[in-house]
Amino acid sequence: MDLALLRTFVAVHRAGSFTRAATLLGLSQPAVTSQIRTLERQLGRPLFHRRARGVTPTAVGDELAHKAAPHLDALLRITEAERETAGALRTLHVAGPPEFLCLRVLPALAPLVGQGHTLRTTLQAGAGETLDGLAAGHHDLLVTTARPRGSLFTATALCDEEHVLVAAPYWAALVDPDRLRDEGPSALDGIPLVEVHESLPLVTRYWAAVFDTRPDTRPAAATVVAPDLRAVLECVRAGAGLAVLPRYLCRTNLDSGQITALLEPAVPPLRTWFLVVRTGSLALAHVARAHERLLRAAVHW
Repeated sequence: MDLALLRTFVAVHRAGSFTRAATLLGLSQPAVTSQIRTLERQLGRPLFHRRARGVTPTAVGDELAHKAAPHLDALLRITEAERETAGALRTLHVAGPPEFLCLRVLPALAPLVGQGHTLRTTLQAGAGETLDGLAAGHHDLLVTTARPRGSLFTATALCDEEHVLVAAPYWAALVDPDRLRDEGPSALDGIPLVEVHESLPLVTRYWAAVFDTRPDTRPAAATVVAPDLRAVLECVRAGAGLAVLPRYLCRTNLDSGQITALLEPAVPPLRTWFLVVRTGSLALAHVARAHERLLRAAVHW
């Protein structure tokens, strides 16, 4: 059986789409379709059900993928090892939200530069866009809080991020912690709100987890909207209002007293970060090395 046909088949099986597989393989969509039809003729059985949007594997297709994929990945690892032995320079493409990428991911990956790798980053807050880029082969690794579905991606829990309600000391002095604990957000009336988006994603999550309610999400609800958590932190530090921020991002400011935690709930809200790759791409040495390094670093985050 032609290995090129099997490689194309596995790519389609993982991608769930001839078009997406074609992008990953660097082939045209008609070429991928032709190769799958050739393989189906050789086997005498259909491998995919054609749908309006993409394809789903038949039972025969699932069985073939289960048998073939590990061996193709092993061959890819052999090829990658030979490339490394020959001293081939590999570029690692990483995507994710700017704050987490800059403060957590890139410092952890920086030592790879001394091992013959180059790094390229894509700073995007929206998980949808970065997942599309990962699927299309534009990125090798993605860090996101939205766990993807489907067989195209493999997601590994990276770390949990604690969220804290903070404000500058001026505003904190106006808040009664006992009243805030007993009465909830009404104790914060009159204090401006700083967020990353008009929909108040961080505040909404915190309000639901701690106060069991929802905030006012009208467009005017946030006094300052800045699509970068580092900018939100600076606004809070300068006295623009209160915000919900990851503790790792504002720990230094909390320790120095520049900002204050308004509440320390017994069970703080957490958000899980995931490290996402295309299924099978960990056979690539430079991707596997970065993946392992991030998992090790995250133990201390």
